[in-house]
Amino acid sequence: MNEPTWKYAGMVSSDWSECLSPNGPFDPISYNYPHLKSDLSAIFRDYTGNKISLADAVRRISALLGNSLTVEQMDSYLSASFRTYTGVPELIEWCLEKNILFMINTTGTQGYFQRALDLGLLPPVQVISANPLIRFPGIDDKVRFAHQVLEIEDKPRNTEAVVRRFGIEPDRVVIMGDSGGDGPHFAWGADHGAHLVGCMPKHSLESYCRSARATIHKRFGISYGPGESRRHDEEMKFDFLELRSVIQARLG
Repeated sequence: MNEPTWKYAGMVSSDWSECLSPNGPFDPISYNYPHLKSDLSAIFRDYTGNKISLADAVRRISALLGNSLTVEQMDSYLSASFRTYTGVPELIEWCLEKNILFMINTTGTQGYFQRALDLGLLPPVQVISANPLIRFPGIDDKVRFAHQVLEIEDKPRNTEAVVRRFGIEPDRVVIMGDSGGDGPHFAWGADHGAHLVGCMPKHSLESYCRSARATIHKRFGISYGPGESRRHDEEMKFDFLELRSVIQARLG
């Protein structure tokens, strides 16, 4: 992907796992190594609940996994399990048509998005900021994969770097997230006048935002209370294309 020379009308910077997709960032590993599923789920809960850092979570997963996934293993997972919430690809395509930069800013792995793009499962998202726990040879796109998420504080740092690179004013940014792992991103957005959207928001995000005095402007989908189990079938009933009006209202 070549770096564009035109000016964007604004930007959406969004988490992926359990925000745009019902799946978790470590699901490709548990799919290929089902005996690790329980341990991976516990690590993910501790991370999203802000009990451990992302770096600690990755260290624990690396110790469990040993070797990284192969391309064949990732493709097998994607073929069987790749999903987005209803309307997500269409929302991304709409943003592209409206000259709105779409950035995926996630603890999910670079390798997941490498293969999803190569297999045509995703529209051509301009910027993907992700974790290098799984990364395949061939990432030579210096624009799309220029940023990494090694810790949750990297999400706002990467969003800030992108708005500076493309000359986008922070108050023309829409930030989307679901859990406490997106807390620093939302806090940065609140400090810089961005519009904050909680997608399937968890109690951990609500708690973080209260402590950081960050106002969530829009809640979309199911809002979960403390310890409440996810309702996957109900989540899929919400159509993300409805967020077009929210983005349009913000960006004009």
